[in-house]
Amino acid sequence: MGLGTKQSAGDRWFDAINLCLLSLVLIIVLYPLVYVISASLSNPLLVLQGEVWLWPKELSLEAYKRVFQNADIMVGYKNTILYTAVGTCVNIVMTVAGAYPLSRRDFFGRNAIMAFFVFTMFFSGGIIPTYLVIKSLGMINTFWVMILPGAVSVFNLIIMRTFFQNTIPIELQESAFMDGCSNIRILASIVLPLSMPIIAVLILYYAVSHWNAFFNALIYLSNRQQYPLQLFLRELLIQNQMEQMMSGESESMLEQQNLAEGLKYAIIVVSSLPVLILYPFLQKYFEKGMMIGAIKG
Repeated sequence: MGLGTKQSAGDRWFDAINLCLLSLVLIIVLYPLVYVISASLSNPLLVLQGEVWLWPKELSLEAYKRVFQNADIMVGYKNTILYTAVGTCVNIVMTVAGAYPLSRRDFFGRNAIMAFFVFTMFFSGGIIPTYLVIKSLGMINTFWVMILPGAVSVFNLIIMRTFFQNTIPIELQESAFMDGCSNIRILASIVLPLSMPIIAVLILYYAVSHWNAFFNALIYLSNRQQYPLQLFLRELLIQNQMEQMMSGESESMLEQQNLAEGLKYAIIVVSSLPVLILYPFLQKYFEKGMMIGAIKG
């Protein structure tokens, strides 16, 4: 519709209904986040009584003090940041290395190889065989056990392969090849610079996955110095619940119950805040990266 075109009554009603629906969706999505932050900063007794709805009441930082008094929290943060940074780099390198040849029409057998990748999305050996394989490789209680077992996500590989196929002009790659560029040079000088939107999207996907990962650590790690943040937070919450159950005096039991309530929300904020900070820097790439990778040109 041109800038000078006047909207009809139907168009105005359509825009108004869309605005109302989108505002409702925004409230539904945003309110839980606002509530968790407010509850973590409020008096836990008021939270239990249901008096906290939107803004914090009787500001209290006791739950955060309890979280950061635990010396293991900083160890967990350091480990999780390291796992996330190294793991995301490995993920992106491996995904690009797999997606680029599979996107090339002149790569013999690419459909058969892709079928094997897709097969692994639906069928796996299970937890026990996977554990035995990792144990036989000597990765138990090592840094790499948090990185290598999930080095490639087939779902993300498909997204990147589709992006390469439908967004990077084949004529551009053929022209570079005729000028003497090798496949590695084409990938580094042409394909990757044009693929920054999808790379940014997958960086966020992989980083969030690594940041929230705890199951592999729970199974494969027994050395506390290698625990990620999520395991320490889980341990802290369970420990506080046990103290609450073991408490004998009713007054002390009530205090423990209040602290457990505040601690629950503080742990959610502490574990989610870095990802929430990262998201706005990559959000602008989402529509471009995901939609271009999903549309067949």
